[in-house]
Amino acid sequence: MQNDVHSTPSLAEAARWQARDLAVLWHPCTQMREHPNTLPLVPIAHGEGAWLTGMDGRRYLDAVSSWWTNIHGHAEPRIAEAIARQARSLEQVILAGFSHEPAIELAERLLAIAPRQPDRAPLAKVFYADNGSAGVEVALKMAFHWFLNAGEPRRTRFVALENGYHGETLGALSVGDIPLYRRTYAPLLSECLFAPTPDAYLAVDGEDAEARALAAADLLATMFDRYPGEICAVIVEPLLQCAGGMRMYHPAYLRRVRELCDAHGAFFIADEIATGFGRTGTLFACEQAGVQPDFMCVSKGLTGGFLPLAAVLTTQSVYDGFLDDSRERAFLHSHSYTGNPLACAAALASLDIFERDEVISHNQATSRLMQEHAASIAQLPHIADARQLGMVCAFELTRDGDKSMPFDPALRIGLRAYRAALERGVILRPLGDTLYWMPPYCVDDAALELLADVTEHAIREAITCV
Repeated sequence: MQNDVHSTPSLAEAARWQARDLAVLWHPCTQMREHPNTLPLVPIAHGEGAWLTGMDGRRYLDAVSSWWTNIHGHAEPRIAEAIARQARSLEQVILAGFSHEPAIELAERLLAIAPRQPDRAPLAKVFYADNGSAGVEVALKMAFHWFLNAGEPRRTRFVALENGYHGETLGALSVGDIPLYRRTYAPLLSECLFAPTPDAYLAVDGEDAEARALAAADLLATMFDRYPGEICAVIVEPLLQCAGGMRMYHPAYLRRVRELCDAHGAFFIADEIATGFGRTGTLFACEQAGVQPDFMCVSKGLTGGFLPLAAVLTTQSVYDGFLDDSRERAFLHSHSYTGNPLACAAALASLDIFERDEVISHNQATSRLMQEHAASIAQLPHIADARQLGMVCAFELTRDGDKSMPFDPALRIGLRAYRAALERGVILRPLGDTLYWMPPYCVDDAALELLADVTEHAIREAITCV
């Protein structure tokens, strides 16, 4: 019998669901041996706004937007209604040879709001996929295949950033550089060239963020010189390397990437999966550099966190490169649920909210509140760096606040902080020893005050073991 999410909560009820879960489920990004003791398993009954409620009745502030997807808040009624309305009409149809209104309208609206650069042909076509990793696969395959169709089979190399992340499928993992995810599967991965990261945290000798970015761009330029006519595309997370520890960099780097790709005839792929839809302070992070990529991948916040969907936006020129009498020159990549009507309806409702609620200007005000609440945490003795980009704040924990003295990974300082925060009703899922805030956009000042207080307490409690 299905559980009534509004039934009377209790510790016994939560324990029953924990036991049922552990009997059958294998959770993502988790060493299952850590459940249920080292890593608490929290069965959730329902959500509302920035909050989740557990089976035991406890409320949790979702400070990480449920893996960066839920931008407008849980159970947002306008999106829920749009999905219900669409479900009564059409729930799914094959998108090969068929079409439907939500897929068409969403493509039109995405292209209308995509970044634009003067004197460049705008992004003009949309290819749907099921999730962020799948969207990256589409962009990589499409870029390579375009050059093959164009008679340039030597263009097989991709350049990505050190410390970057683009997903867990094999193609996306090939262009990622986080050892924890990559190392095990290295024998299965395609070769990729990794350029030095423009990460401002790594600035040395008095460099500011812009100088660090431009120095990294100069090193990227040497890679083009080293492999003339062989580089297919450069793929980056614009301004924010999320899984790499919420590391941030100056927009000047993106401008140089655009220039270098143009100069050497390569494509520029912007992975806006986590950075898109208002997270960095603008609708898309590329806007802050004034650049337009050749491919832009979006997912996560695309549907407001309701349903899986990804979209790859590209140019008319790329599209035209696949038009031919031969099916081998067509782009035959597919997913069963490509352009699912329910997901497209959710995305359209999310875009409506952006317009009606003036979300970007609201976020800019909220980001100022976040900055105020983060100020006291930045002064704690174990914070080596406190940084912010739009609706993202990150705190780097090291010994005595010294960048050169990270904690021993065996201490698991980040995990200790996570558990301490969870006990006080805040979800802070760390990236190593980096804590971050990435809350839904509906978070209010009272919730931010709680978030700051709990974060400070969690950090203090985590370092008592040192």
